Amino acid sequence: MAQASQSQISRAGSFTVGDLLTVQAKRRPEATAVVDGARSYSYKSLNSRANRLANALTSMGIGRGDRIAILSENRAEYIETTYAAAKLGVILAALNWRLARNELNHCISLVEPKTVLVSARFADALRETGWHGKTVLISEEYEQLLARQNDEEPSVAVEPEDGLLILYTSGTTGLPKGALISHRAELARMDISRLDLGLVEEDGFIAWAPMFHMVSLEHALHVLGMGGKVFVVDGADPERIAELVATEPQWWLVLIPGMIDPLIEEMKRKKAVPKDVRLVGALADLIPPQTIADASRLFNAQYWNTFGSTETGMLPAAGTRFAIGEVPIDLSKAHNSLYLWRLLDSDDRDVKRGEAGEIAIRSPTMFSGYWNAEEANAQAFRGGWYHMGDMFLERPDGKLSFVDRSKYLIKSGGENIYPIEIERVLMADPAVVEAVVVRCPNETWGEVPVAFVVCQSEVTPEYLIQVCRRDLSTYKCPREIRIIRSQSDFPRSTSGKVQRQIVEQWLK
Repeated sequence: MAQASQSQISRAGSFTVGDLLTVQAKRRPEATAVVDGARSYSYKSLNSRANRLANALTSMGIGRGDRIAILSENRAEYIETTYAAAKLGVILAALNWRLARNELNHCISLVEPKTVLVSARFADALRETGWHGKTVLISEEYEQLLARQNDEEPSVAVEPEDGLLILYTSGTTGLPKGALISHRAELARMDISRLDLGLVEEDGFIAWAPMFHMVSLEHALHVLGMGGKVFVVDGADPERIAELVATEPQWWLVLIPGMIDPLIEEMKRKKAVPKDVRLVGALADLIPPQTIADASRLFNAQYWNTFGSTETGMLPAAGTRFAIGEVPIDLSKAHNSLYLWRLLDSDDRDVKRGEAGEIAIRSPTMFSGYWNAEEANAQAFRGGWYHMGDMFLERPDGKLSFVDRSKYLIKSGGENIYPIEIERVLMADPAVVEAVVVRCPNETWGEVPVAFVVCQSEVTPEYLIQVCRRDLSTYKCPREIRIIRSQSDFPRSTSGKVQRQIVEQWLK
């Protein structure tokens, strides 16, 4: 009898995100998979459209390991494109349309896509980046592309370690980094959704947050992988979200700074009664405790005390939920399944229980590194652990308490902002000698950036804000700029670094 090769044995054990859709299309062909406004797709039709797009990409010479990019608002085609890429072993780069043009150009150039799929809303933005490659407009052109192809399953040997998505994260250099997420990582993240968050078959999910974010696209894939129903919403639309909450059962209703209060107000205005929401919330550290209690009571669901990252998924400590109506006092985090963790000092040695240390983890949910960023990867994965850059301490009960960010980060409305991004723009102006950006608590967005600036000539804060608006995304622009007298006024460490935590106290 002939012996099986190792590659044959390995192939027999493989399974990918694209396979998940194929399976559900066979199990539940007529069940609704995606609802996008007036449009609705069954699992059979979603799988057929994804196959047609995959075959169209193949006809364009795009294959396993190649990159394509998408620049679009939330829409059903975003999900179709993800599955088409998954079935081919092609990597989909999800472009953040909120970025400034130079940042967007960087993100495209970084991954060198074979084509960019773009919606009509962002076609001008793509042209302004200087992109001259192949473009597919998500409109009649897209539909014609699908119509010319058959819907047979692509015969590509995609492996679990093949890249699936590139999601962009802010970097300490001021330019976004591309986090590569494999099929293996995405399937493990779906396991976390099932094991720790109670995701079951036929659950619903409202994908309203931008699909270039993990929280929206990834969790839509998890729900579809379980045979559930995804409702695509074009951004923070309280009226539409309230309507869906009142008429359709939901697994997890994502609530983040900037939209939680408008949605609560809309629910009260409509006198809407949630049909069945099992989990609400996110980013409890950035939400006023009373708002957490109000939201959980209104939606009659536990509030999820999340902590995670694009690189790791909802790990390592997002296992805590607050009871309905609870005004939380303790924001410590319970552990998730499927990972190992350590708390390390500045020399990467384990700290004692009760001491703060940077958390480092190992998990099958782990991303596959930053795209084309060897130095960043060497730093992040030193010692065979992923170093998250967040400081925790372990309590006697085993929970983890968040202490601070070892790399100073501002979380504004779910977006990550590094101060250096803003400081670099300010200091490029000839009038500016030094700029220091810190985080300021904000009831709407959780945190916003505020800049302290030393100038060598007379300029106004209004002028400097215009400088920022010229080169930065709107959400990254400082909400306030304060001009101070001298560089010597900044508190500094013995090495000369500005101590941001002390500067923060100036805001009080």
